[in-house]
Amino acid sequence: MTGAAQQWAHGGMSIGSVLDLLRPDFPDITISKIRFLEAEGLIRPERTPSGYRRFSVADCERLRFVLTAQRDQYLPLKVIKEQLEAIDSGAATLGVREARARARTARPDTGRSEPENDGAEVLPRPPRRLGVPPGRVTPDDFEFDHQIRVTRADLLDRAGIDEAFLSDLIRANLIIPGPAGFFDADAVTLAATAKAMAEFGLEARHLRAFKLAADREAALVAQIVAPIAKSRDAGARARAEETVRELAALSLTLHASLVKASVRNSLGG
Repeated sequence: MTGAAQQWAHGGMSIGSVLDLLRPDFPDITISKIRFLEAEGLIRPERTPSGYRRFSVADCERLRFVLTAQRDQYLPLKVIKEQLEAIDSGAATLGVREARARARTARPDTGRSEPENDGAEVLPRPPRRLGVPPGRVTPDDFEFDHQIRVTRADLLDRAGIDEAFLSDLIRANLIIPGPAGFFDADAVTLAATAKAMAEFGLEARHLRAFKLAADREAALVAQIVAPIAKSRDAGARARAEETVRELAALSLTLHASLVKASVRNSLGG
């Protein structure tokens, strides 16, 4: 039995194992890319009670379909998501093998082919169990990967904001572009969240309080982890990174609980 089969037999694969499984066919795949596709709603892996993602066979096939459609057909995520929703509803049955076949037989004039539905069977999705309370942040949410680069135009499109709003976020140091002007995947989430909060009258300048609180929490985590990172022991850096992820996840869960309690008290609950 292969390593992947053994993990599936014991409740699914970790995100790192999925990465190893897909990388031979998709060399550019990264952990951040998988997390981004999950955030966009294209995959929905289960979570363990401790909060780690576990990917089923169906999750991996779904990832293959998304990545194949992007690579071979140049489809935008919106179109791919619509196709997956049609599959989930039973209105279509489009498998990864069919997507590859269509790419190989694409018309020469466009490089693409029209959608087909030849009745191919798709692996059924198992019922999803919620292993983590909604809103809880887990350590693998802090798997940093700098290989994903989002352009300014792509950020505006994905977050649904305009240039002026993005400029306000940058001036407030809520979003910081990289040296080459690119953004990371988290900037998309941050911008979309800021937009949602703006609908309640909170402008970028009001969100500075959240940034200052985040900086203080990050500084505290860094202070705790510094002795581990400075150790000369083998694997010290890996232990430090793991500790950072765990402490950061715990601090955000604590922060959310404290805010919830304060809001409840302010409302007289």
